[in-house]
Amino acid sequence: MQQLTPEGQRLVADLAQRHGFSPDAVTHMLFAVLHGNGSMAQFNHPEFAGSGQWMQGGMMMLGDMFNHSLKGRVDALCNELSNILANQPGLLQSGSFQSQSQSGGGQQQQNAGGMLGESSLFVPDPSQHWWPRELGQPNATGSQNNVQYAYFAGPRRLAVKTGGQVWVYDTLDHQIGGFSQQQGVGGSILFTSQYGTVVLSSLPVVSIDGVPQQPSQQQAPQPAASMAPPPAPQPAPGQAPGATPPAGASPSSEADIFNAIERLGKLRADGLLTEEEFAAKKAELLGRL
Repeated sequence: MQQLTPEGQRLVADLAQRHGFSPDAVTHMLFAVLHGNGSMAQFNHPEFAGSGQWMQGGMMMLGDMFNHSLKGRVDALCNELSNILANQPGLLQSGSFQSQSQSGGGQQQQNAGGMLGESSLFVPDPSQHWWPRELGQPNATGSQNNVQYAYFAGPRRLAVKTGGQVWVYDTLDHQIGGFSQQQGVGGSILFTSQYGTVVLSSLPVVSIDGVPQQPSQQQAPQPAASMAPPPAPQPAPGQAPGATPPAGASPSSEADIFNAIERLGKLRADGLLTEEEFAAKKAELLGRL
């Protein structure tokens, strides 16, 4: 559990005194409301009659369902905690950062807003700040299949932690809204933007573990699973499909043209070309001399 700063401990002590609960109970409810993003809480503490649930707007469920006095006190505590957390920077999630369905069966979590540690109430957790400090506070974070993401809209950067390395990408003009991975081991990392679904490897790499990367050094951590084969070579004018031009011959050389006419003659003799087609192709080739 995240540790409270001295200011957080003073806040808990003040709330405990005013609402008539122990500091342990108030701390328990503080994290319950925080994990409910400030609008709900699921808790289990003896001072709150065991397990229960609170939701902003007046919904309250306690184990002691007929203890209306306790319900009122718990509701007042949750509402005050919700207001306090809403005024702390980087604690509650906001905005829209959507997950995608394409995954390799691993868990995926994606959040908009900040993370614990930016607030004065909690001791920062170093493990939650794996991206370069100079990037500041991310607009969105996520994780899937042991890959972590942090998106920074202001500086147009995307940090990805995978295989123990931290890669920082230039997001160009993309407005990133979510991440996913293609199915299968080693599947490509994808992200969505206003341009649709894009492969992560298409973005320029800025640095790897803090070391600036030159364009010639860039190599995506998980390249695309498949690449289009190179286009097949096209036959020379007048060349039969599948025929191979002489080695080292230029398609426009005089010898190559006469060889092509000779092959056309064989195609005409075999009945694969009509007399008219042969004459037209021959005239075309001779015109190149």
